[in-house]
Amino acid sequence: MDAQREDALGTVYDLALLRRLWRYVRPYRAQCVIALLCLPLTSVCALAQPYILKLAVDQYIAQRDLPGLAVTGLLFVGALVGEFVFFYWQYYATVTVAQKSLADLRLELFAHLQRLPAGFFERHPVGRLVTRLTTDVDAINEAFTAGTLTIFMDLLTLGGIVAILFALDLWLALVTLSLLPPLVVALNFFRVRSRETYRAIRERIARINAFLQETLSGMTVVQLFAQEGKLFAEFERRNREHRDANHLANIYEASLFSLVEAAGSISIALMLWYGAGQVGRGTVALGTLVAFIEYLQKFFVPIREFSTKYTTMQSAMTALERVFQLLDTPVTITSPPLPYRPRRVQGRVAFEHVWFAYRGEEWVLRDVSFTVEPGEKVALVGATGAGKTTISKLLNRSYDVQRGAIFVDGVDVRQWDVQALRRQVGVVLQDVFLFATDVATNITLGRTDLAPQDLERVARSVNADRFIRALPRGYAEPLRERGSNLSAGQRQLLSFARVLAYDPAILVLDEATSSVDAETEMLIQDALAKLMAGRTTLIIAHRLSTVQNADRIVVMHKGQLREMGTHQELLARQGIYWRLYRLQYRETQEQHFRPATSAGTGTPGGDFS
Repeated sequence: MDAQREDALGTVYDLALLRRLWRYVRPYRAQCVIALLCLPLTSVCALAQPYILKLAVDQYIAQRDLPGLAVTGLLFVGALVGEFVFFYWQYYATVTVAQKSLADLRLELFAHLQRLPAGFFERHPVGRLVTRLTTDVDAINEAFTAGTLTIFMDLLTLGGIVAILFALDLWLALVTLSLLPPLVVALNFFRVRSRETYRAIRERIARINAFLQETLSGMTVVQLFAQEGKLFAEFERRNREHRDANHLANIYEASLFSLVEAAGSISIALMLWYGAGQVGRGTVALGTLVAFIEYLQKFFVPIREFSTKYTTMQSAMTALERVFQLLDTPVTITSPPLPYRPRRVQGRVAFEHVWFAYRGEEWVLRDVSFTVEPGEKVALVGATGAGKTTISKLLNRSYDVQRGAIFVDGVDVRQWDVQALRRQVGVVLQDVFLFATDVATNITLGRTDLAPQDLERVARSVNADRFIRALPRGYAEPLRERGSNLSAGQRQLLSFARVLAYDPAILVLDEATSSVDAETEMLIQDALAKLMAGRTTLIIAHRLSTVQNADRIVVMHKGQLREMGTHQELLARQGIYWRLYRLQYRETQEQHFRPATSAGTGTPGGDFS
C-alpha cells in the first residue's frame, strides 16, 4: 500500500469489492432481510399511488361516484402511509447494518495495523493510515446509509414504472421514454469520468492528512527554522490540488443533474404533446394521461438523485479499494504454527552469522556473531550507522534477519511466540513515547493485574515515585501529547518504570541517558542499576563514559563486529575503540594523558555497574 501504488491503482472490480464487504455484513443478515423485505413493499406503495389516481379520474370523478372516490382516497392515503412505514424500517435496518458492520471493519483494520512490522510504519505516513481508518470508512458508511439499498429500490421502482407505462399505453410509453437510450449513454460516460475523479479526491485528501500530521507534529522545528512560509506554500499547493479534483467532480455532478432535469422536462413535454392529442381523439383516457404524468415525475426523481447517490457510491468504492488494499498488506512477522512460549526465561542471547539489510542487499549488518550470557551486561558502541540499534530491532523481531539466526535461550527467535518474545525483551529508547493518558496507564500499558501498591513499588524502584507524587493528581495526573508536561528526565524515568512493570528477562538500553542533566542522570544511573539487576542487558551508547564498567564491549564498524572485550582490554589494543575514546576525550587526554592500560580510571560520567 505504498504511495506509488496509491497513485496508480489498477482496474477496479466493484463486484469483488462488494463480495469482500459482504463478509462484514453477513453477521447482521437478519437486519438485511428486514431491509430487503421492506424494499419491494415500499416500491409497491409508491407505484400504486398514480394508478389509484387514474382510477379516481376515469371511474369515479367522471361518473361522479362520491363513495367510490372516498374509497380511492382512503386507498391513496393508505399507500402514502405504507410507503412511509416500510421506508422507515428499511432505512433503519440499513443504518443499523452499516454502523455495526463498519465498526467491525474498522476494528479489523486497527488489529491488522498492529500486526504489521515496524518497517511498514517507517515507509508510510501516519496521516495516510489515519485516513484509511477514519475518512475512508466514513465514506463507505455514507454509501450504506444514503446509497446502497436506495439504489436497489430506485432500480426496482424504475423497472416497475416502465412496465406499468407500457401496460397502460404502448405508443404513449414509447414516445415518453424515447430519450432514455441517449440518457443511459450519458450516464455511463459520467460514471467512468467521475470514478477517476473520486479516486483522485481520496488520494489527495490522504496526501493532505499525511502532510498535516507530519507538519503539526514538527511545528516546533518549523518555527525554530522559520519555515512557515515554505510549508504554507506546500500546503496551499496540496489544498489546491484537492480543491481542483472536487471542482471537477462538481462539474460532472452538475452536468449530470442538468442533463437528467432536461431529459425529464422534455419527456413530459413529449408525453403531453402526444398524449393530449390522443385524449382529444378519445384513444387515451384522461386518467391514463394523469397517471403518466405522475409516473414520469416518480421516474425522473431517482434519476435526478442518481448523480448525488452515484457520487457517494463512487467515493465509497474508491475508499473500499484503499481499505482492502491496506488489509491485503502481508503481515511478514508472525508466530509459527506451534510457537515457543517458555514459562521461565534465562535470558541467553546469541547472534550467529547475522546478515541484515533494510533494502535489497544494502547490508547494515554483515556476518555478526556474539553471545550474551544470562545476567551479563554487554555494551554496543560504534559510529552512527554502524548497526547498533538494528541489533536491538532484530532481537525483538521488529525485523527478521535475511541470513543467519538469533537465539534466545537456545531457540531461534522466529520460533518464539512474537508477543511472548517481546514481553521478555524490554527496550528503553532515547526518545520516550508517552500516551495522552494518566501516569499510571503509561506505566502499566494494559497490565490490569498490577495492583496500585505494586505500581508504586515499581515507580519507587526507579526513582520516579518522588516526582509523580509531586504532580497535582499523582498517578492519576493526565499527560499531554507525548508527555510534553514532563521533563526529559521524568519521561525517561517513566520509561524505566514501564519496563520494570513487565519484568523482562532481557533489557535493551538505547541511548537511555543521552539527553538528561547531570543531577537527573544520577537518579537514572541508580534506577538503571536496579533495573539491570539479574537481567541480561544490551547497552547501546555513543558516550563511552557510560559503558566502561560493562562486562564486555562490542565494537561495531560499518555493520561488522570488529572488536570485543572489556574497556581496559580494548584500550590496550589501540584499535577502533581506542580511537573513538581519544576522539571523545581529546581535550582531557591532551592535558592528562595516561598509558592505555590505566586509561579511563578518571573519566567522567556514570557507569552501568
